[in-house]
Amino acid sequence: MTVTLAPAAPRQTPTTDYVLTLSCPDRPGIVHAVSSFLIDHDCNIVESQQFDDREAGMFFTRVQFEPSHRSDLDLENLRRDFGTIAGPLSMSWRLLAAAEKQRVLIMVSKFGHCLNDLLFRTSTGWLNIEIPAIVSNHPDLGTLADNYNVPFHRIPVTAERKSEAEGQLLSLVDDLGIDLVVLARYMQILSTDLCKQLEGRAINIHHSMLPSFKGARPYRQAHDRGVKVIGATAHYVTADLDEGPIIEQQVARVDHSMTTGEVTALGRDTECLALARAVHWHTENRVLLDGRRTVVFQ
Repeated sequence: MTVTLAPAAPRQTPTTDYVLTLSCPDRPGIVHAVSSFLIDHDCNIVESQQFDDREAGMFFTRVQFEPSHRSDLDLENLRRDFGTIAGPLSMSWRLLAAAEKQRVLIMVSKFGHCLNDLLFRTSTGWLNIEIPAIVSNHPDLGTLADNYNVPFHRIPVTAERKSEAEGQLLSLVDDLGIDLVVLARYMQILSTDLCKQLEGRAINIHHSMLPSFKGARPYRQAHDRGVKVIGATAHYVTADLDEGPIIEQQVARVDHSMTTGEVTALGRDTECLALARAVHWHTENRVLLDGRRTVVFQ
């Protein structure tokens, strides 16, 4: 049996905070421009992280701030005003209310450990998200969804109706205003077109022994080969199967005394933790893309 790892107490985010994330070609004056903007709008920085990718010549930052005195600070006005300095600096940026919950759709097949973990962490507040729907190509986990009062949508997938099934999924994403799609052990390969439409807003989890032990029962294969370290990788979904930009990885040591069942349970624990952290950081706007890599401001 997989043991769900107990989450730490959630970080409390004041409802008045905002988060600015950006990336742009590195040059002098970027930090000054951002700081001056916040000063001009009477805001106070409460958390700031930055990274210079010197090889790529790119600058990345995440700034969390609060209004110093005014309670009437308007997000749309902030975005409009920041756009005037972002353009000349070729910035790719986002400006959001820190406490705003992202809407997450979870996809799953028959293995429920990652789904259960995400639902539990959401119920405790460790994940500051809303889950408007769970989608599955099988009926098995409908009861688990019911236990958390989350609508469960079964969308069967066959070779003949794959395009139709993906159309139904995209309709749900649009109708429910979904910000992020999480593949919590969803055992179907997404089409290239669907991957492109969900680019940057879909996260997948898989065991980290790839390209070894492909196919069914990978932990049994690992056990049979005497593997000493297993793990899991959470990454953004791309058309290149299991090769998207990595957000988080977890590893665990295996010893010779472990049974196949114990190795499998340990592997599933690493999957739960890696996926939960990836979702947590993404939905707190702590992950920025750096080509085929990610910058994660933990």
